[in-house]
Amino acid sequence: MVSDAQPTPVSAKQPVTLREVAAMAGVSVATASKALNGQGRMTAETRQRIRETAQRLGFRPNSLAQSLLRRRSFTVGLLTNDTYGRFSLPVMSGISDALVDAGVSVFLCNVEDDPRLAQLHVEAMLDKRIDGIIASGKRIDRHLPVDLANLGVPVIYAFSQPDPGAIAFVSDDAGGARLAVEHFCRLGRRRIAHVTGPASFAVVHARAQAYRDVLTENGLPVTEPMLGPWSEAWGHEAIGTLFDGKGEKPDAVFCGNDQIARGVIDALRERGLGVPDDVGVIGFDNWEIVAEATRPPLTSIDMNLAALGREAGLALLSLVGGQPAEPGIRKLPCRLVVRQSCGRPPDG
Repeated sequence: MVSDAQPTPVSAKQPVTLREVAAMAGVSVATASKALNGQGRMTAETRQRIRETAQRLGFRPNSLAQSLLRRRSFTVGLLTNDTYGRFSLPVMSGISDALVDAGVSVFLCNVEDDPRLAQLHVEAMLDKRIDGIIASGKRIDRHLPVDLANLGVPVIYAFSQPDPGAIAFVSDDAGGARLAVEHFCRLGRRRIAHVTGPASFAVVHARAQAYRDVLTENGLPVTEPMLGPWSEAWGHEAIGTLFDGKGEKPDAVFCGNDQIARGVIDALRERGLGVPDDVGVIGFDNWEIVAEATRPPLTSIDMNLAALGREAGLALLSLVGGQPAEPGIRKLPCRLVVRQSCGRPPDG
């Protein structure tokens, strides 16, 4: 038998209004609005009481109304060509951390290396009235494939080559290389080799120069860096060149990234050499999925990309808020993450 009874409608819970918050807190609607927006003159106790009341009632401001009132969308676009997210995901984590407390959402758009796709994403962002754009990439010496100048919204560059007169945040690669080689020196290593990536990367030259400088400062022999692909296979191959040739063999190898370092360690093990007892190894990037899975676990230089992203996010918030900022490139320090592939110095 088919019933003629109509289904009982499910009643949706009505959102709490600002008027209800004001009534419960014993203030006017205007005072409640000012307290929740961080405006107006009132005692700290009153402002706190209103905020606690709003939180207890589950009050959520109308984001559309706020956007219209402040002429802001409370959204930021993040453009990147880092398809695998190796660098852009930690940067985005830091950006989100900086923006979440300000009620700002981040939209990630992968532009790959396609100028047409990049332009479409930029136009879509502008159509949505975003507050600003953060441009991030997979290397600091290449532009994204799109012109971000004169868009009418603030633009910050994070781990990407900026336009002239823009603000950019990058890691201090030379400083990171210096940390690695100085650590070897404190460990008493005296024959330090450097196996790194292709000459077409600016970071390769910055790190190599820092490597030479530290060795010279410590009165140690300087050998020319070995350049090749960013791969485990290259690290493995480089060890063959270093140990099959004439002359003294290295007692430490500073590698341009963690994949190279992993190849170096595998090749050393195949030769019956212990890491770190016979040869110490340090990588670069602190890519944890590689560094922690290496045997022994790999000491590496961390570029602090999440902190870099956070600084970029805070800088964008400042620009959106009308605060002036000096253009230029800000270099953020790296840090040394010590694991078992090189050991700690006597004073460490």
